Amino acid sequence: MDLDKDVKYVKGVGPNRVQLLNKLGIFTLKDLITYYPRTYEDRSKPKNIAECINGEEVLIEVIACGRLSDVHLNGKTMQKLLVRDETGSATIIWFNQSYLKNKFEIGHKYKFYGKINNQFGKITMISPVFDENGKNFNTGKIIPIYPLTYQLSQNVLRKIIEAGLKEVDGNLEETLPEYIIKENNLSNINQATKLIHFPNEFEDFKIARKRLVFEELLSTQLALLALKNSYQNDENGIAFSKEVKMSDVINQLPFKLTKAQLKVLEEIDTNMEAPTAMNRLLQGDVGSGKTVVAMCAAYKAVKCGYQATIMAPTAILATQHLENFQRMLKNLNINCELLISGFSKKKKEALLERLANGEIDILIGTHAIIEENVQFKNLGLVVTDEQHRFGVKQRTKISQKGENPDVLVMTATPIPRTLAIILYGDLDISIIDELPPNRKKIETFAVGKSMTERVNNFIEKQIKEGRQAYIVCPLVEENEELDLKSVEKLYEMYQKEIFPQYRVEYIHGKMKPKEKDEIMERFKNGNIDILISTTVIEVGVDVPNSNIMVIENAERFGLAQLHQLRGRVGRGDYQSYCILKYEGKGENVRERMKVMCNTNDGFVISEKDLELRGSGDFFGTMQHGLPEFKIANLFEDMPILKIVQNVAGRILQDDPKLEKQENKLLGKLIQDKFMKRLEI
Repeated sequence: MDLDKDVKYVKGVGPNRVQLLNKLGIFTLKDLITYYPRTYEDRSKPKNIAECINGEEVLIEVIACGRLSDVHLNGKTMQKLLVRDETGSATIIWFNQSYLKNKFEIGHKYKFYGKINNQFGKITMISPVFDENGKNFNTGKIIPIYPLTYQLSQNVLRKIIEAGLKEVDGNLEETLPEYIIKENNLSNINQATKLIHFPNEFEDFKIARKRLVFEELLSTQLALLALKNSYQNDENGIAFSKEVKMSDVINQLPFKLTKAQLKVLEEIDTNMEAPTAMNRLLQGDVGSGKTVVAMCAAYKAVKCGYQATIMAPTAILATQHLENFQRMLKNLNINCELLISGFSKKKKEALLERLANGEIDILIGTHAIIEENVQFKNLGLVVTDEQHRFGVKQRTKISQKGENPDVLVMTATPIPRTLAIILYGDLDISIIDELPPNRKKIETFAVGKSMTERVNNFIEKQIKEGRQAYIVCPLVEENEELDLKSVEKLYEMYQKEIFPQYRVEYIHGKMKPKEKDEIMERFKNGNIDILISTTVIEVGVDVPNSNIMVIENAERFGLAQLHQLRGRVGRGDYQSYCILKYEGKGENVRERMKVMCNTNDGFVISEKDLELRGSGDFFGTMQHGLPEFKIANLFEDMPILKIVQNVAGRILQDDPKLEKQENKLLGKLIQDKFMKRLEI
C-alpha cells in the first residue's frame, strides 16, 4: 500500500475531481485519509413528527401518503410530498427537482433528514437528504461534514474518502510506540483513522480524536524540544564578558525603563554571559519597548568585541530601527548601518566590505541580510523582529553567518504562554507585560453601518486639527486580487465622494517594496491625510501624527489582528481612536467587538481570540515553519497539550536523540513530519 500515491488513482476521483481535491490540499492517498471532518451531523436517531421543534435539524421515519406533486410558482416548480408517522403528518418540499417524480411510492417507508419548519401547526421540511427504508447512505448514522469543498459536494467527498479508507483497509503502520498507546489509553492508528471519518457513536469519534490530537501535539512538541536540546547541549556559544554593563545604555536614555523591561534585560544578560548560545523569544505588546531591549543587548555584544545584526520585515521598519539606534548609541561610539534591497551595486559592495572588515558594529536590515554575499567579521548577536514573518529556517540561516551567535527573536503578537510553548518550543521565553507610563489608551468604538456619516464627520474634525487617518480595508478570503479591488474601490469612494478636499492615498501588498516605502514615507512626513490600506500596515512604521484608525468590516478579522492594526495609532502625544465598523448581529461578532472596546491588553485579547475562533484561524497560515495542525485545536485541547508536554519532557530526558528501540517509531514520525521544514 503506497500512501504517497497520487489521489487521482483513488476510486471516484479521476482527472476532473483531482483538481478540486488539490485545491483542498489533497494530493496523495495520505492527504485524503488525513483530511478530517470539521463537524458531524447526527442522523442516527429518528424523532416522531409530533416531537419536532421549529428550526431543529432532525431525522424522521415516515410513510409516503401520496404521489409527488408539482406546483408552479413564479417560473419556479415546487415539488411536494405528503408523509406521516403514527404521531402526525408533514409536507416535504423541493424546488426544481422534477427528477424526483418517480422516487417515492405510496405506502412505502422513507427516512428524511433536514430542518423542521413548524408554522401554525403545519410541519414542513425543505430539501432534505433521504434514504429508502433499510438503506443507510445519507441517514441512519453519524455523517461527517468536511471543510471548504468548493464545487465538490459533501456526498462526493465522503464517497472518495470512503474509497481511500477501503484501499488502506486497516493496514496503516503504527506511528506511536506501544508503551505510549498503553500508558495514555489511546486507540491504534487504523481504528482512529476509520472512526474519525465514520464513527458509529459520538463516543467513537471522541476516542479517535483523542488519539490523533495526542499524536499531532506529541510529534510537534518532541521536534521543538529536540531543537532546543541541540542548542542547549552545544557549549560552543559565546560567553560575553561580565565587565560590560547594559546599564551604560540604560543610564543615558531620555526615559525610564519599565520593571518588565528591566526584568527581561536581566534574563538576556544572564543568557549572554553563559557559554551556551542564547535562543530567546521576546514577547511584548505593541509599544511595550522591545527595540530598546534589543539595543541594550546589541550594545553588550559590540562592547565585548562582536558585531550584532537586527533583521526587520520591511525596509521602512529597518530604517526606523536605524534612526532609533543611531540616536541612542551615537554618544557610545557605535557604528550602525543599514542594508536593504534596492541599494546600488557600488553602495552595497562598499558596505559589505566594511562589514567584513569589522568596521560596522550593528547592521540593521531586511531579508537582504540573509543573502550569501553578506559576510560578518565576528557576528555575536542576531535579533529578528516580528519573527512570524521569518520562520525557523531563516532564523537558522542568519545564525550560520557567525560561530554560534546568540539569537533574540522579538514578536509583538501576544501569544498565551501555553501556546507559545508549542509554537516556540525551541526557545526560552521572555515577556514584557507592561506598557511605558506615557502611553495613552486608544479609545475603541464598534459601530454599525448606520453610523458611517458620524464616523466621517469625526475623521474630518481630526484632520482639520492637523491629524492623519488610516482606513483599513476588509479582508477578502485571502485573495490578493480581490483585496486589491476592494482597496481601489474604497480609495475611489474616499477620494471622490467622501473627502475630495483631502490628500488620500492607498497601499497594498501587491505593490513593489520601494513603492510601499515611498507612500509610507510621505504619510510619515504628513504629505498624506488619509491612507487606505490592507493589513500590510499591521507591521509598520511609527507615524506619531496619525491618531485615527477606521477598520471596515471588522467582523472579518481575528481579534489578535485587530489589536495589531490598532497598535499603528497611539504613538504620539494625541488622544488616539480606533473605530471598528462591523456588520452582522451574531452573538460571536458582538462578543468580539465588545472585547476590543473593553481592553487594550494584547494577551487578554489573544486568549479570547483563541477561545472564540479556535487555533486553526488564530495564526492564519502558520508562519512558524511548523506544519499546520490538521486536527488539534490548541484551545480545546489544552488538557491534552499539558499531558503531552510532560510525556515529551520525560521521553527526551531518558533518550535525547530517540535512539532507543522503543522510541524508534517516534524518531521516524518526527523525521517524516518536520525535518525538511525545521532543518533539525
